Amino acid sequence: MVIVHIVIVLAAIVLGARIGSIGIGMAGGLGVLALGLTGVPITREDIPFDVIGIIMTVIAAIAAMQRAGGMDYLVHIAEKFLRKNPKRITFYAPIVTWLMTVLAGTGHTAFSTLPVIVEVAKEGKVRPSRPLSIAVVASQMAICASPISAAVVLLASLLEPTGVGYLQVLAVVIPATFLSIFPAAWVANKFGKELEDDPVYLERKAQGLVKEPLGAGNYSPQKGAKASVLVFLVAIVIVMAWATLTSEQVGLIADPTLPRNEAIMTVMLTAATIIVMMTKVPAGDVLNTPVFKSGMSACICVLGVAWLGTSLINHYMDDIQSMAGSVIESSPW
Repeated sequence: MVIVHIVIVLAAIVLGARIGSIGIGMAGGLGVLALGLTGVPITREDIPFDVIGIIMTVIAAIAAMQRAGGMDYLVHIAEKFLRKNPKRITFYAPIVTWLMTVLAGTGHTAFSTLPVIVEVAKEGKVRPSRPLSIAVVASQMAICASPISAAVVLLASLLEPTGVGYLQVLAVVIPATFLSIFPAAWVANKFGKELEDDPVYLERKAQGLVKEPLGAGNYSPQKGAKASVLVFLVAIVIVMAWATLTSEQVGLIADPTLPRNEAIMTVMLTAATIIVMMTKVPAGDVLNTPVFKSGMSACICVLGVAWLGTSLINHYMDDIQSMAGSVIESSPW
């Protein structure tokens, strides 16, 4: 039956990819149903509830900040930084997307900077694919370094039984992911022809298909935009401070009534509440923000795909360990 179950998992993934968007999560649920009907035990323990909860609550806070104009304000700050030296955009862009993702705990915040990166790259006569490629990679790497990301929380929970705590994880992943930007950017900066030497670009430009850079526009922050960003940053500081105080390494608060994961969720929901109240934006409008829609879509995808994969792996865990162990014994190298 193992072949049948593997085929079910792969078929669900392929089907979800063909449907697109949130369909990968929907198809994951279909795959879980098929696994259950063919003999694989299905339990709620295989669902990463903590991961989904953290994603949902962080997205709620970021979406409230976006509705209040905070995201536009952050993009404005990022644009000012990038325009300081357009020719170095390949090195500056990944720093911006890394920092935004580390602070937000999700890569969705970096999406809004991509048009700015393209604009500034054209101004500096830099091939836009260079900064775009490394900026996206840096954003994904930053998920592994964010104090409030579900990925870091999950990694810390897996390593804590071995004696490696949350703070030790951050002490490694934050500098490691940040320093990795620069050699990767140097490599990306070598890809492709220079923009002014690319025949395809020159042809499209001659045909009028390439828009000329518009330059920096006039921006005035929405009322409450700066306050929303401040509230969100304070929430991050509170989460980190609480995680530090309750960690085994510091140990100032033993057996806390509010554990780390639950603290992240409650603090983020509280931040969202404060942002909505301070800026007086309609709470219903938060549901229509691009960040909220993409974030909730990500939750469904995590639910379906993670449940599907974990159910299969856990069912065959003994066989996998036995097979892996025999390979290691026969080929220690």
